[in-house]
Amino acid sequence: MLRRLQIRNYALIRELDVDFTSGLTIITGETGAGKSILIGALSMILGQRADTAVLKNKEIKCVVEGIFDVDGYGLEPLFVENDLDYDKQVIFRREITSNGKSRAFVNDTPVTLKTLQDMGLRLIDIHSQHQSLELGNRLFQLMVLDNYSGNISILKEYQTGYKKYKSLLSELTTAEEKALQMRQELDYFQFQLDQLSKANLQIGEQENLEQELTLLTHADEIKTAFLAVANLLREEDGNALVRVKESMGLLNRILKFYPEASGFVERLNSAYLELADISAEVAFSSEKMEVNPKRIVHLNERLDQLYTLQQKHHVANEEELILLRTDFEQKVNSVFSNDELLSALKNEVVEKEKELIELAGQLTRNRLSKTLQISQKVEEQLFQLGMPHSRFTVEVKTGLPLSQWGRDEVSFLFTANKNGELNEISKVASGGELSRLMLSIKALISKSKALPTILFDEIDSGISGEIADKMGNILKEISRDMQVINITHLPQIAAKGDLHYLVYKEDTARETITQVKLLSPADRISEIAKMLSGEVITEAARLNAVELLK
Repeated sequence: MLRRLQIRNYALIRELDVDFTSGLTIITGETGAGKSILIGALSMILGQRADTAVLKNKEIKCVVEGIFDVDGYGLEPLFVENDLDYDKQVIFRREITSNGKSRAFVNDTPVTLKTLQDMGLRLIDIHSQHQSLELGNRLFQLMVLDNYSGNISILKEYQTGYKKYKSLLSELTTAEEKALQMRQELDYFQFQLDQLSKANLQIGEQENLEQELTLLTHADEIKTAFLAVANLLREEDGNALVRVKESMGLLNRILKFYPEASGFVERLNSAYLELADISAEVAFSSEKMEVNPKRIVHLNERLDQLYTLQQKHHVANEEELILLRTDFEQKVNSVFSNDELLSALKNEVVEKEKELIELAGQLTRNRLSKTLQISQKVEEQLFQLGMPHSRFTVEVKTGLPLSQWGRDEVSFLFTANKNGELNEISKVASGGELSRLMLSIKALISKSKALPTILFDEIDSGISGEIADKMGNILKEISRDMQVINITHLPQIAAKGDLHYLVYKEDTARETITQVKLLSPADRISEIAKMLSGEVITEAARLNAVELLK
């Protein structure tokens, strides 16, 4: 619950330090004194946005700090989730600097406004006149029903599952779109793959084919050259071998006269043997070399096939074609593997949907089990608040498509008139009726909602007299289970408080500022008497105030 609120340099507030206790705290003051400023400051530390407009003195920063007791409210996981150290007492602080920069802290650790909002929702409920209008909002009505029927933990589990379910549906949609596109492209991929596969591509084949084609294309020239060389070396008159042999004979004759000629003889003999060997090999190569037109046609056809594929796919060689074939093969395979993935994803969606339907069923059963009880209790409260002919019904429409809140739609139906027709609250309830309805519902859920504090901002709008007294009793009853802070203009309600603060304006030589003071018992009598009779406090008003305080 809220233990302390410190405010510096906010709107008309120069500096305030207000302590709170458990039970019912009353805040009163004249219109325009600054009661709404307190709510604005408190809202700041609960994550509401703010700018330099809140600065009283534009040259120094605004600081609002709230100290809360959180022991026993099960907030430890919330601290862990936000990477914050848990303590039984937590300090929320908000700073707005003169240049408009906003900073937020929890126990001196910097946090985001979202963190303040999330944690603030678990600490305090600020009920303003505007919130009474939310009573006609079906989502608010559903939240009321879930709070009372004990659905909060189940709803949290359901919403976690629903978030996963929506994510799976989105993933499935993307996968189906991808699968459709891939199936549309499958024929193209398969055709290209078949064409490249049938080509039976081999690395280095093109170079070998080109070399062989060059050889076969010039086979006649090669054969003719070989034959000519063979003839020159051996067959023709005066061929090279004969002349070399004759040369060796001539040198042999002069060896006895010129021994040094033996070197030439040896060299000629070596040349003779080499030429004889060349002559034999050339003759053999000439015989082996044949003109093969069919082979040339085959080679040209194969090379044309390779060149066409390279040109078609804009690659340089058969190695790149092989890489392309592998790519098409992977794309074809991915179509079939994606179908398997798609099937598994569909099964996962079906299973998650079954889980959600089961959880939604639990939510529905819990909601339906409490509708009659809520109707009866609200009508009892409304009877106490001077609406004896009112009727209130909780209508639950079930079996709807899965949504973030289950499969139900909730409507609060109301009439304030005897034998009146039940209708949606927003269509039939006046401002005063809305206030009483909201108080009845807040009283109903106060025992089931694990919330430390509730602040009512003039929930008594539109009522007076005996009804105000009964409303004060209800507020007092709520304060037995949670801390209640109530801003009011009615003396009957103000007298019910355990503490009573007065908000007032004070004029100094330079400025007007808002002040807050805790009223003593004597001060309370004067303040309530003033609320009864106006600025001039009569003795009757004072006596009446004493009676109210009893």
